[in-house]
Amino acid sequence: MDRSSFASASSGELAAAAVSGLGRPVRVIPLRHPTDTAARGPASSAAAPSSLLSAAMERARGMGPWEWAETALPCLAWMRRYRWKEDLQADLTAGITVGVMLVPQAMSYAKLAGLHPIYGLYTGFVPLIVYAIFGSSRQLAVGPVALVSLLVSNVLGGIVNSSSELYTELAILLAFMVGILECLMGLLRLGWLIRFISHSVISGFTTASAIVIGLSQIKYFLGYSVTRSSKIIPLIESIIAGIDQFSWPPFLMGSVFLAILLIMKKLGKTNKKLRFLRASGPLTAVVLGTLFVKVFRPSAISVVGEIPQGLPKFSIPRGFEHLMSLMPTAVLITGVAILESVGIAKALAAKNGYELDSNKELFGLGIANICGSFFSSYPATGSFSRSAVNHESGAKTGLSGIIMGIIICGALLFMTPLFTDIPQCALAAIVISAVTGLVDYDEAIFLWGIDKKDFFLWAMTFITTLVFGIEIGVLVGVGFSLAFVIHESANPHIAVLGRLPGTTVYRNTLQYPEAYTYNGIVVVRIDSPIYFANISYIKDRLREYELKLPVSNRGPDVGRVYFVILEMSPVTYIDSSAVQALKDLNQEYKARDIQIAIANPNRQVHLLLSTAGIIDMIGAGWCFVRVHDAVQVCLQHVQSSSSNSIKLSPQASGNLTDSPKAQQRHGFLKNLWKAQDGNGSTDEAQSLLRQNLV
Repeated sequence: MDRSSFASASSGELAAAAVSGLGRPVRVIPLRHPTDTAARGPASSAAAPSSLLSAAMERARGMGPWEWAETALPCLAWMRRYRWKEDLQADLTAGITVGVMLVPQAMSYAKLAGLHPIYGLYTGFVPLIVYAIFGSSRQLAVGPVALVSLLVSNVLGGIVNSSSELYTELAILLAFMVGILECLMGLLRLGWLIRFISHSVISGFTTASAIVIGLSQIKYFLGYSVTRSSKIIPLIESIIAGIDQFSWPPFLMGSVFLAILLIMKKLGKTNKKLRFLRASGPLTAVVLGTLFVKVFRPSAISVVGEIPQGLPKFSIPRGFEHLMSLMPTAVLITGVAILESVGIAKALAAKNGYELDSNKELFGLGIANICGSFFSSYPATGSFSRSAVNHESGAKTGLSGIIMGIIICGALLFMTPLFTDIPQCALAAIVISAVTGLVDYDEAIFLWGIDKKDFFLWAMTFITTLVFGIEIGVLVGVGFSLAFVIHESANPHIAVLGRLPGTTVYRNTLQYPEAYTYNGIVVVRIDSPIYFANISYIKDRLREYELKLPVSNRGPDVGRVYFVILEMSPVTYIDSSAVQALKDLNQEYKARDIQIAIANPNRQVHLLLSTAGIIDMIGAGWCFVRVHDAVQVCLQHVQSSSSNSIKLSPQASGNLTDSPKAQQRHGFLKNLWKAQDGNGSTDEAQSLLRQNLV
């Protein structure tokens, strides 16, 4: 059999030819071509990848009228199956509990955003009810949150004074922009983009933001004005500079309220019977503060002041000339919405036994923000704390959200005159107690212990957010996250495999040092897709294995590598750049008498390699189902050549740039093609194969 016919032989023929002189056949599972109709049954045909458009069309054709209605209005999914006896009481309890918690929180967060407290109530009214209709989560509590309020204050404070009417108009416009972005991401199914932000970046960002939020509210405790900033250094400088204006009454009152809130929050978390304390803490602080002011009328305590009575009026957002300056913040708030809302919504859905589509969730949040912007709301999103209370209070459906909206509606219609004497320090204490849960120092300790790279991400995001502000902190954190992703992708893990004793299983020799390896044969597993960004690194590593021979413990000493087996089961994808690089690599290997073998490629990769002509270049007989099959065939070639007493000189083994004449003289593969004549002793080869065949 000449070299060309040998290279085109099937795996079974190759094995038979290789051992014709050894007298012991090798059992090789034939690798079928991906286009072979016999290899594709109904199951594989059904599993063949189809375009997203055709898949969507197929789903649409299979949907009935109710399914179409539920897609447009997700609330119909729980309305159709609502159990009045079992669910109504739980939804009422949860809705009232969270609604009572939301009223003072909404006013507090509006103050944090630099807005009048009434806009916090507006943001907790319309978006909450709209989300209950269009949102897919049944436990998520939507409304104003601390982090988004800080972002609004940070960006608008750099554009216009917070006391001007334009400030409020831009905050409302921001809600409209965030809603549009969320709807677009939901419709285009782009929610996966946020996966590139690692958990360590999110934790570092929220921890730094919580500290900035707490320092920004400390002015209501100290009794004097503090510079509005999202950077810690100007805040601390401003606090120190005004220390001579310190006032004891608001500090004492605020500290007492903060202590009450933290104690009630702690008791509510640790004792199920006292769970109601966690939700009633903000209301308790507001009621006690209001009573104290009404009774004693302390002049040193600043109060909220007059709050307009009545529901918000319909109005179209204004200030579109500032659209471009608001766009970065709108994108950032949309990202926070995905992280906070979608993250907790999916967790709550899993706990309550129903499925949630993150893209539908984004669309529901977008509709809520768009509708809210027409009724004077600033950006709303899902709240961690209120959603947790809603779940713990037994909420079963979105009806609990509607009940929360009704409570806010009642507060707007009838209770705003009572809010006039709420102390500012009480609202500040509510904000500070809420953000203490965002300070995640435990995560930093955990990351330090298990992964220094993730700890570096956490620390870098935390420090840059504190020192340079929220936008810079997020950009730096996301930038480093993407850099790590790109680095890991461009430098994939590559392992040299060996056979575990007594098995046909091949594993990383670093993890299993006892694994058998064979002289002249290197088995390499590439643990990633192969594409333009990492093919150069892969080629360098293969070259390294060729020059620095792995320590082998089986087979005759042939002095160098003659077979490179690529275990391709982890390779899910290969692109055109990698195809060309593999062709070049094969040509280089041929010039140095090295044969490539491929083991276990998936259907897509096998089809691409075949279409590109690589299978023909390597030889169809050098493609195997199992690594073990490839090793057996290569091993028998090594043994057959060894039995012919072929021994390479040190120069031939180490110098890969010999002249063509020297390569021809010492070419190992030439002896492989002649090994079938059966000359020489075969005892050693048969002995080794008995160990290899299990």
